[in-house]
Amino acid sequence: MAEKTLNDLFYDTLKDIYYAERQILKALPKMARAAQAPKLKAAFEKHLEETQGHVERLQQVFEAIGKRAQGKTCEAIQGIIAEGEEIMEDFKGTPTLDAGLISAAQAVEHYEITRYGTLKAWAQRLGYTEAVTLLDATLREESKTDDALTKLAETAVNAAAQKKVA
Repeated sequence: MAEKTLNDLFYDTLKDIYYAERQILKALPKMARAAQAPKLKAAFEKHLEETQGHVERLQQVFEAIGKRAQGKTCEAIQGIIAEGEEIMEDFKGTPTLDAGLISAAQAVEHYEITRYGTLKAWAQRLGYTEAVTLLDATLREESKTDDALTKLAETAVNAAAQKKVA
């Protein structure tokens, strides 16, 4: 059996995040529909558009390294999305729902940030200049989304979740 290389690991992880992004495309509309705060709904809708761009960038990365764009089942993202669906079900109609949606969305963002950061570092090491640029653009967008969700939670959503229902 041939020894696995960093290039193999890069390609394998690229397939993982490609699968994850495509699953996120399915989850975001559900989260937007479930969100009660208009600003949170808008944030999910905005990130849906960005995620479509992330998938396109990943396709460009596959092309840049001469590989076919394909996904590989990502158990981690499936679990994170399942947790988000559980929150939507368990907290539906409560003032706490939006806080739960933000926590679920940030779990997704943090997963993506780690994946894109790692892929970018490996692309640099492997000399994939075009991939570095594409991965960095997505990494920056994921970080901005995470920051925006934190701000939304801290300025409105968490306080609303804490209020007692009469």
